[in-house]
Amino acid sequence: MTQTRLGTPVPGGARTLRLHVLASGSRGNAAVVEDAATGAGVLVDCGICKRDFFARCDEAGFDPARLAAILVTHDHTDHTKGLGVVLRGLAKKGVEPAVYADDAVRAASSEVRALEDAHDVRSLRAGDALSLAGLAVHVFRTSHDAASSCGFRFESAGGDVAGFVTDTGIVTGEAHEGLMHARLLALESNHDVQMLADGPYPYPVKRRVGSDVGHLSNDQAAAELEALLCDELEQVVAMHISQNNNTYRLPAESLAAVVRRAGHPAAVQAALQSVLVSVG
Repeated sequence: MTQTRLGTPVPGGARTLRLHVLASGSRGNAAVVEDAATGAGVLVDCGICKRDFFARCDEAGFDPARLAAILVTHDHTDHTKGLGVVLRGLAKKGVEPAVYADDAVRAASSEVRALEDAHDVRSLRAGDALSLAGLAVHVFRTSHDAASSCGFRFESAGGDVAGFVTDTGIVTGEAHEGLMHARLLALESNHDVQMLADGPYPYPVKRRVGSDVGHLSNDQAAAELEALLCDELEQVVAMHISQNNNTYRLPAESLAAVVRRAGHPAAVQAALQSVLVSVG
């Protein structure tokens, strides 16, 4: 993806995008990006049960009947295990969103493959620019130990921008580009380096989590946020926080310190595993 392919944020443009993090963490992930101007939205991943999906959509004020598509970041089950039951629940309400997944993810994920006979499953590739729910969705590659993995940049017709990246050991150049000039930023801040080192995981797992194909640490997330600070940025959500190697307080404080040092007005909060977090 090149800079010329990305839309330019409109100064003072309509703030129509909303991010509803339905769940975020190692036990299950799902988030809705909604354009409040139309009420339409896109679901990113579905690693939660049908009950939680519908309950948190209702709490967020998002109508699942307005769901235009589901995007799958990668094949790990905490991002895919709820796809079948949620899609069946949506179908009973007459809603049949297309599911977008990289071909390598489709091959690696039994949850995605199980959808193919009954649902509209489409290919997704890094570098794609999709038109979904009235939004331009740019797909960028991330660095994770999955069959393939990606993040997204969402642009509304009015120039509002949301950036979304989790499950990456480093921020790739194309990911950084895709997150630039976002008003809403969902940024992985998975672990505290010292807590990971001292924690209960076996050494090979610790090495994997902290590797270039693992997860972003609080320090890495803070460095990336510092590089992304801009006039457009208003809301930052720390994503995919480890329950074993982090606390909800540490990443929020680490990211808040970045904006405070810069005298920047952006608000920072942590996404939660079992409680809805919405920003807009």
